[in-house]
Amino acid sequence: MYTPYYRTGSKAGRVNEEMIEKLVEYGVKCGLVGLFVTGSTGESFLLSDEERKQVFARVAKAARGRLKLIAHVGHPSSEKAAEYARHAASVGFDWTASIGPIYFGQDHEAAGDHYKTISEATDLPFMIYQHGKMDSEKAARWFDLKNVCGMKYTDRDYYELGKLKRRLGKPAIFYTGYDEQVLNALATGEYSGCIGMTDNHIPRHFVKICSLVAQNRLKEAQPVQRDVCRFVQLMIESANMSLCKSVMRHIGLDCGYSRRPEGRPLSESEYSAFIARVEKLGIVRKNEALEALGG
Repeated sequence: MYTPYYRTGSKAGRVNEEMIEKLVEYGVKCGLVGLFVTGSTGESFLLSDEERKQVFARVAKAARGRLKLIAHVGHPSSEKAAEYARHAASVGFDWTASIGPIYFGQDHEAAGDHYKTISEATDLPFMIYQHGKMDSEKAARWFDLKNVCGMKYTDRDYYELGKLKRRLGKPAIFYTGYDEQVLNALATGEYSGCIGMTDNHIPRHFVKICSLVAQNRLKEAQPVQRDVCRFVQLMIESANMSLCKSVMRHIGLDCGYSRRPEGRPLSESEYSAFIARVEKLGIVRKNEALEALGG
């Protein structure tokens, strides 16, 4: 499984490179396969050009080949996305990925041209990030493009994904983006793993689910998935993503707050009230990540 890297912010709002190192180390400790960098969780579209490239470089340096790295390079401009892809390749990433066109180009032909521009920018395998419904017949054409080898499919229509896979004339890898549906998705046999926001907070839960499914021990995975669902329910209750990031502070990896409009800074009383609800779940412990890192 992969976890989508959180944007790490200092008190001054700048990229916190020390925390990037800690996030990478925690991922290694928890048995993650890799990181999905500057996706939605990483606040990709709220980063400056310099910051985004800084994050790619620092994550690659910290990983040192121990984790597979997927660079989400999505941008409203196809050319800018291709520029990010080339930068990610130059610093040592293993894959590039992108969401479809944003605001402009809202049709299948434009999406294909967008993906083509990005996927041909490097020799790395490319992953489509499909958020929401898709037409399997049309989506299959995207896999004819150079380097397109996989998809992060954030939808619950497993039947449509199965139709897509049957249409393909080559092997491809698929990941689910719904944390609350990981066990369901893996049980279909259509997915290879997951990439979701709460993988950051409770990575060992997802590693355990993936491991149990691989051993065909689905019944043992069920209570783990139920805990994940209880946790996800609380995390998505508010539109202020700073609440989700506050859990990282609670476990010892303070990633700062989410930038507007995705989130807003929390007062200490807001933080304390939310963490009290998190603790009541009994799923995460205070400073558990810091302890895992020997802190």
